[in-house]
Amino acid sequence: MSLIPSAFADGTAAAASSSTSSLMSFLPMVVIFVLFWLLLIRPQQKKMKLHNQMLAALDKGTKVVTNGGMIGTIVKMHEDGLVDLELAPDVVVKIQRSAIAGKFEVAPAKVAK
Repeated sequence: MSLIPSAFADGTAAAASSSTSSLMSFLPMVVIFVLFWLLLIRPQQKKMKLHNQMLAALDKGTKVVTNGGMIGTIVKMHEDGLVDLELAPDVVVKIQRSAIAGKFEVAPAKVAK
């Protein structure tokens, strides 16, 4: 007669432990997501923010390098996101502002010994 109440008691304990184990099974997934965000997504957001600040600070006469490796001087900035870039005397191309990789600065040459 005492078997029936103990059977019900075992069922409730099993249900409580299964809910705890299901929460613990999600823990590795959450840890992986947090690591992924910290190691990949956050640094990329910082890099993109710096690039956008650099693009906003560009002016006429700035020497830049494009994503394709072309080096030129900004002749005109358009409102629609385009830039006129002078690659050589009398050679002007229109590119998107987002295609500019950065400012072009010549590094000083190292003297070989």
